Amino acid sequence: MSAGGLSLPRLALGCGSFGGVGSAPELFGQGLSTDEALELMDAAWELGITHFDTADAYGGGRSERAIGAWIGSRGVRPTITTKTYNPMHEGADHGLAPDRVLRQLRSSLERLGVESVELYLAHEFDPDVPLEQTFGAFEQLAAGGQIGCYGVSNFDAAQLRAALTAGKPRAVQNARSLLHRGDDAELLPLCAERGIAYLAFGPLAGGWLTGKYRRGEPFPAGSRMTQRPDPYAALVSARTFDLLDRLGRFADARGSSMAQIALAWLLADERVTQVVVGPGRPEHLQPVREALEHPLSADELAEIEAML
Repeated sequence: MSAGGLSLPRLALGCGSFGGVGSAPELFGQGLSTDEALELMDAAWELGITHFDTADAYGGGRSERAIGAWIGSRGVRPTITTKTYNPMHEGADHGLAPDRVLRQLRSSLERLGVESVELYLAHEFDPDVPLEQTFGAFEQLAAGGQIGCYGVSNFDAAQLRAALTAGKPRAVQNARSLLHRGDDAELLPLCAERGIAYLAFGPLAGGWLTGKYRRGEPFPAGSRMTQRPDPYAALVSARTFDLLDRLGRFADARGSSMAQIALAWLLADERVTQVVVGPGRPEHLQPVREALEHPLSADELAEIEAML
């Protein structure tokens, strides 16, 4: 899909589990091994997912290195989004100072084994660096052909308005799912008004929309809620479990999995330019395949909206 002239595939493979659990330094070296990451990229490519989403700090650089290894060994080149802001290891610098942006992009390209990336994102809002300075560095990279275009991630509506005043970001990447709809009121309308691509990560809300978390039961070993629960702590509520019960009954009646329903709901939203899926194993791509093959009808979408 495209927005504001930026063309991106509808789906991207989220690579935050390669060598870690996102940007959490305490979990660097965990997550998927290089061999497991290569297997997952093979499966995603076979499904037709040709855009990979990563960040310099995912796994402390291990994610980008795994993608570089895959490109080098398979002889094919996905389009790529990478990001910068978070520290690469405990005690390392972070932020969006221009000199750091330029340094971090150089190191990202080395790990990826490519000369440029299609999309470069500010991974967080940096209150200590004026956006004009950060975007000046991004513009320099774009002029040099090292990035195709740039955008932001984890920005709210007020921060995106400031970004649009300070520069020319082409995309915003935020969490969005049936359990994360905070962008509905302001940010999504702003994207539509200004022609900004909206990229949705976390479509299954850290596993909450797979049915793996059940009321009154301990969280499964190795799940996000046992590894990195903070981003999802607010979901531990009776309201969430009530909604999951309703979604589970809807999925069962349709002969679908809850994950398939959650993905199909997001894919049906024309305001969303790209959905970033982050499967842990090749078999976790099956709900993606099913969501593509069996989209929700208008009546089904209305029934889901009535549940929310």
